[in-house]
Amino acid sequence: MGLGHELCARVEGGFFTNLAKSWCKMEKSLNNAISKSFVGKYFKLEARKSCFTRELRAGTATFLTMAYIITVNATILSDSGGTCSVADCTAPANQTASPDCMFKPNSGYQDCLSKNKNDLIVATALSAMIGSIAMGVLANLPLALAPAMGPNAYLAYNLVGFHGSGAISYQTALAVVLVEGCAFFAISAIGLRAKLAKLIPRPVRLACAAGIGLFIAFVGLQVHQGVGLVGPDSSTLVTITACASTNPETGECMGGKLQGPKFWLGLVGFIITSYGLMKDIKGGMIYGIVFVTMISWFRGTSVTNFPNTPLGENNYKYFKKVVDFHMIKSTAGAVSFNNFNTSEVWVALATLFYVDVLATTGTMHTMAEIGGFGNDEGGFEGEYLAYLVDAGSTVVGSTLGVSSIATYVESSAGMREGGRTGLTAVIIGLYFFISLFFIPLFSSVPPWALGPSLVMVGVMMMKVVNEINWSNMKEAIPAFVTILLMPLTYSISNGIIGGIGLYMALSLYDFVMGSIRWLIKMRRRVIQEQNQVSHATAGHHADPTSIHDQITHV
Repeated sequence: MGLGHELCARVEGGFFTNLAKSWCKMEKSLNNAISKSFVGKYFKLEARKSCFTRELRAGTATFLTMAYIITVNATILSDSGGTCSVADCTAPANQTASPDCMFKPNSGYQDCLSKNKNDLIVATALSAMIGSIAMGVLANLPLALAPAMGPNAYLAYNLVGFHGSGAISYQTALAVVLVEGCAFFAISAIGLRAKLAKLIPRPVRLACAAGIGLFIAFVGLQVHQGVGLVGPDSSTLVTITACASTNPETGECMGGKLQGPKFWLGLVGFIITSYGLMKDIKGGMIYGIVFVTMISWFRGTSVTNFPNTPLGENNYKYFKKVVDFHMIKSTAGAVSFNNFNTSEVWVALATLFYVDVLATTGTMHTMAEIGGFGNDEGGFEGEYLAYLVDAGSTVVGSTLGVSSIATYVESSAGMREGGRTGLTAVIIGLYFFISLFFIPLFSSVPPWALGPSLVMVGVMMMKVVNEINWSNMKEAIPAFVTILLMPLTYSISNGIIGGIGLYMALSLYDFVMGSIRWLIKMRRRVIQEQNQVSHATAGHHADPTSIHDQITHV
């Protein structure tokens, strides 16, 4: 029964006014009309026992729970410096800029970063729009797609490095994402995707999600990318900061620990987000971000996002536009295969490929189970096309300038609202399209508003540790090392390599002993067969005495 029928039943019970009755009848008529139209038949609204208003509500719920990614993804990727370089730095008169200008306050470089971030906001929203609409139209599944959390942090902080301090340029990193997306598409097309995911040891597979969650949470706690609770220390490497003043170059505390007003404002946002998720409020993930952001938009305060500096003035002027369609200028088509054939590139390619195969395959099967799309063969309806759309979206995203695209677990929010068809995904895509016209607002969200959401992503990714068999040391040790290495070495690939390597080392004893037992068993079988052959041969030989008697008689 459709949503309109349910509401009408309540109206007849006397819970609403006459105006509500009229609205209910209009809604019922609208649902019936769309269900019988080409759109309703294409998306199988009646077959899946859904209706337009229910799909609309589901799409709205999913978008609200994942809208944070528009700004969060752009902020993480822009930390790499994007396409900005030393050439964008403002140099003193009659001098050339030194490479360290990218790590010091520099108006020219900061202006380039600001423009780059705007490009990445558009690229994030555009890739999410394309991926979600394609998923709805082609696979007819209520799944939302957007740049994935994890691969974006890996690209920004491990490959390219903070402001380009890594071994790979941003353009080459995008080429890695492009090649990975094409490989992903190829194995999806020939049906090898699920089989490859099963090759990775189960404890390492589970630990990867938790390790990436801790890595993302650690990023959200730092000075430049989040609330600023932790920072560098010459003695202990990291320490608690949230200081009243910090070194703008290194992030080290210069005085007043736990006295930074931006940290305390971010903490309030974290508590708001926590309450929203705790009470299962739709869009709970973004309410904390919205609260902190709106407070930070007021000028003349200690937490303002628009300080009285040239860069602050420029950002404030752009913010006041509110509505503006920003054209991508630097990140689209920035893919470059220069210096592609290096060890760092191949490790990055293998890591991104593995994370993409593992995370997306698991997420899709989980969402299909929640939505009731599973079949008796262990797959789900629209599985083949869903995999192709997911992989193809990564290829599209790389050409726009963002990291790997993936299916979002936030899709479950829409399913809880009754979303059962691809119409939900199309509606989500349309919401991302609308967001393209509000780039001045999205680009003015400060890091201390986004840090709490990164920590919350880490919280949600930690739940998989329950599935690890901690009583079995062969599984527990590799899983723990995987989780531990990712945040402490600031590298997702180090955690994966360490976990797999340790699992193989611990499995070596079982392999050797199994091989020895097999060899002993085979040796016994060979000896047994030789004995049987010897007995059979002896039985066929004649008695030598009887042969001699026969010759003498002749």
